[in-house]
Amino acid sequence: MVTSNFITILKNSEEIQKKNTSDFKTIVDKYPFFQPARALYLKTLKEYGSFKYNNELKVTAAYTNDRSILFDFITAKNITEIQKTPEVKPEVDVKTESLSEIKEALNLGTPLSFKKNETHSFNQWLQIAVKTPIKREIKPEKKKKESIIDNFIASNPKIPRVNKTASITTKTKDSSTKTPQLMTETLAKVYLEQKKFDNAIKAYEILSLKYPEKSGFFADQIKRIQIIQNNK
Repeated sequence: MVTSNFITILKNSEEIQKKNTSDFKTIVDKYPFFQPARALYLKTLKEYGSFKYNNELKVTAAYTNDRSILFDFITAKNITEIQKTPEVKPEVDVKTESLSEIKEALNLGTPLSFKKNETHSFNQWLQIAVKTPIKREIKPEKKKKESIIDNFIASNPKIPRVNKTASITTKTKDSSTKTPQLMTETLAKVYLEQKKFDNAIKAYEILSLKYPEKSGFFADQIKRIQIIQNNK
């Protein structure tokens, strides 16, 4: 890609075209820490509904210094979102759907679209990122220090007693499933993408109570998730 074209697109993202995807990918592969290129590559994947978007979002987050900027970027209105019109789907019996139809109805693998007030859902999604441990060669002086620590532990040092009257704070696995105010359809979809099916079912149950007018839709989503669970 010509530098002038890249700068033009960077200044005006409406100039992005599907053919630019490979150009941005080439730049990202060559300069992995060049954040503007990563941002434009991510935006292109989202604009054109690529299945690669969800995973690339996690990768881009890992290379981003300030994730709040990334969040503002992905929640900004774009051309595709403005032009989209809601698709009205006819009512169907979930029991008659095939597994592929169920996955399509649940929108599995499609780009996650966060809203401005969904920072919690965004943070939950980024938790799925895999952390690869860095292997380092242990130097002789470090081995000596580790030996001293091992000897100290072996000497059975005394540990002060725990104050039984002190209050103990425990963290729940995910407080959002117990806090209806934090629950959104996006977060329910995040749980689905993470394959946390029990959490997803709980999420739709909460949403059903929050939005009774959509309870029928949420009930169908729960049935679909249960079918996927049984076919793992």
